Amino acid sequence: IYGTQFSEPPSVSTPLICDMSSDICSRPVDISKHALVFAGAQKNLGPSGVTAVILSPWALDRAPGGLSPMLDYRLQVDKRGMFNTPNTFGIYALERVLNWIEAQGGLANVARTNTEKANALYTEIDRTGFWSGTAQRAVRSQMNVSFCSPAADLDTRFVAEAQAAGLNGLKGHRLVGGLRASIYNACPQTSVHALVEFMREFEATHG
Repeated sequence: IYGTQFSEPPSVSTPLICDMSSDICSRPVDISKHALVFAGAQKNLGPSGVTAVILSPWALDRAPGGLSPMLDYRLQVDKRGMFNTPNTFGIYALERVLNWIEAQGGLANVARTNTEKANALYTEIDRTGFWSGTAQRAVRSQMNVSFCSPAADLDTRFVAEAQAAGLNGLKGHRLVGGLRASIYNACPQTSVHALVEFMREFEATHG
């Protein structure tokens, strides 16, 4: 929402539980540092309706009883995810996406591409004083680039003019405002380059 991301997990003695819905499979991650990883599939892994959960033995042993079957991790593990009929198409799509990631050269190459895309956008945001990044530089997300122009009415104009130019979904989250470019794995570098060029044209016209 705010365009923030941990580049590395915090170094703490408490077991970590991480929601990776926005950045799972965007880069290599040391899963062993986490007790539980939760991620909706609808950003980098496939269509909505599939949720990925990675459980450590520590987390599985402490799963509370008395929950709804859909929330009971021990039951889901015992039934190998087949307590209810699963979303078979969603799982199939997930498998195809994972094959696509392997075809890109794996997570290391996917991460390299994502870094290039994010750097191109943040470089443009920082190039002059016209654009402002929402997140502090040390915690900027490589998946959701949040930024704004000098005025709210210019943000609104930017969204409208960008959409007319074929650049969609740039309105910021309703809780944050401003602008947001979501550049998940499936977003090609050409789209990012087109956005950067449009940002330069908009600044030249309205700056």
